[in-house]
Amino acid sequence: MQTLIEQSELRHIAVEGVIGAGKTTLTKMLAERLSGKIVLEKFEENPFLAKFYEDQDRYAFQTQIFFLLNRYKQQQELVQADLFHRFLITDYIFEKDKIFAYLNLEDDELKLYESVLTAIEHTIPTPDLVVYLQSSVSRLMNNIRQRGRDIERNMSEQYIRDLNEAYNYFFFRYKSAPLLIVNSSQIDFVHNDAEFEDLLYEIFRPGKAPVEYYNPASLQR
Repeated sequence: MQTLIEQSELRHIAVEGVIGAGKTTLTKMLAERLSGKIVLEKFEENPFLAKFYEDQDRYAFQTQIFFLLNRYKQQQELVQADLFHRFLITDYIFEKDKIFAYLNLEDDELKLYESVLTAIEHTIPTPDLVVYLQSSVSRLMNNIRQRGRDIERNMSEQYIRDLNEAYNYFFFRYKSAPLLIVNSSQIDFVHNDAEFEDLLYEIFRPGKAPVEYYNPASLQR
């Protein structure tokens, strides 16, 4: 495994998934395993997010614009070379901002959002690999309830269902970077070291197609 890692041309790995998919957990585990630089989305800095979960129609636009500009600022910092870390591991890609915008904004709000997005998106760095943690709604809701974040207490199952469908639609058409789609409902990389190492192998396995699917349940051990 270490030889694969050392010989890999990967530098920037982005982990994605719906709320509750485990993307931040996996990002932290990868950064620790690879001694990489970690960049996490700062959702807690958004002053409108808690209000959005209580009243989505009223606070969708403010929430979305704050996230867009905050993500843009954070992504610009990634352009600077890091001489101390070989790997950069992030728990989101900038393009996913559009998933929430198209799901939550009204038509007039979306036009304004798109005008801002068009002005800034061309300067965003592209990951060398995106790992999309695909999961079932029941698994997502269970994870959300277990972690018990106050900010997510008003999040409905229907919202997660709609968001899950929007994520699948987006990533099944995603072509900006190599993509590894992981059936995370069938893997426990947190508590099972062997399953984490198997996933790590899939990430660094050479000769992958532009889009790869990893379903641990289909593998015979």
